[in-house]
Amino acid sequence: MLSSARQTRILGVLAGYLADLAVGDPKRGHPVAVFGRLAAKLEQITYRDNRVAGAVHVTVLVSAAALVGAAMQRCRGGLWFATATATATWISLGGTSLARTGLTMSDLLERGDVEAARRQLPALCGRDPDQLDVAGLTRAALESVAENTSDAQVAPLLWAMVGGAPGVLGYRAINTLDSMIGYRSPRYRRFGWAAARLDDLANYLAARVTAALVVICAPVIGGSLSDAVRAWRRDAERHPSPNAGVVEAAFAGALRVQLGGPTQYRYELQIRPTLGAGRQPTVADLRRAVMLSRLVQAAAAGCALLSLYRRRP
Repeated sequence: MLSSARQTRILGVLAGYLADLAVGDPKRGHPVAVFGRLAAKLEQITYRDNRVAGAVHVTVLVSAAALVGAAMQRCRGGLWFATATATATWISLGGTSLARTGLTMSDLLERGDVEAARRQLPALCGRDPDQLDVAGLTRAALESVAENTSDAQVAPLLWAMVGGAPGVLGYRAINTLDSMIGYRSPRYRRFGWAAARLDDLANYLAARVTAALVVICAPVIGGSLSDAVRAWRRDAERHPSPNAGVVEAAFAGALRVQLGGPTQYRYELQIRPTLGAGRQPTVADLRRAVMLSRLVQAAAAGCALLSLYRRRP
């Protein structure tokens, strides 16, 4: 069996996962939202149009989040340690919110309520919804569900398993900063460089674990295991993100759809490579993507549970 401390940590991780399933995100005063507001206020002081200032900004905020996590689990072992890990995992996960938002998007698109779907899209990604029709909104939502399966579901579980409360809160700080400043816009091209690169490193392993779980879970939702592997191997490396491309390609192959292509952000139009060799995604495919996303996170939690019974060499 594993050591007592590691067992306690993994039990805390599983409790946090179950809390996210049961109640989702906190309704008011979400700690991640509070962190975001603090980061925005600090940016008013630290912002300079260079990489060094951005690196200082990120270092201060990520270190602070990790220190909060360390303070939460200051008692090594026991019920308090497990509770701290569970709480940090719960507030760092976004699986239930991601699924709810994805299904809300699919309902709106199915009813043909394009304007409401455009208003909903910013809850999933940073693209310019005003430029998108039903097909564009569907693809944007599906790609966001795929990418966030790694960022908001699998990665927090892995970081919590490895680093407990400090690890998962530090990860969530990195990922939140990337979503705030990790863009190639004129303002953040240099200042946001450190946030974007650190997020790439923090998600590197999680993205590949996620893609592997997508392959394994694909047949459960009527998808293709072989097409998921093929798209991952063939298309992922052409994507500008070393991590998003891996997960989105696996999803595209699993669902037998084609993702990628022209992608409109508020600051620029990016021409993304195509991922997968199937048809254009439909609203039904978006629903299947949400189901696949939840299965992948459940599989990741299942791996954590199985690790409790791993024997020492």
